[in-house]
Amino acid sequence: MSTPDLAPRRTFGGIVAVWVLAAVAGVLIGLLAPAHWRAQWISVALGGCLIVSFAVQLWYGRSQAFIQRMAISSLGAAVVLGLITAGFALGAVVSG
Repeated sequence: MSTPDLAPRRTFGGIVAVWVLAAVAGVLIGLLAPAHWRAQWISVALGGCLIVSFAVQLWYGRSQAFIQRMAISSLGAAVVLGLITAGFALGAVVSG
């Protein structure tokens, strides 16, 4: 049996870091990618966020609630990228 950590690291920072990465990637893709390539690049960004999320959660070294932390960070990244994509899509519709 192992002894519990005296002061375990907080896991919420890693989850939010993946969300911030998704927001930065989404904005950069929206500004730099041509309109007809945005959907493909958003898919690549979501895959990258999934890999980063996995790496961050493994770096914490805690097995408790690993699946929940992965789900929250991955789903949050998908929601963030979806909202940013919807914003750029609405902007393209309004501008003509």
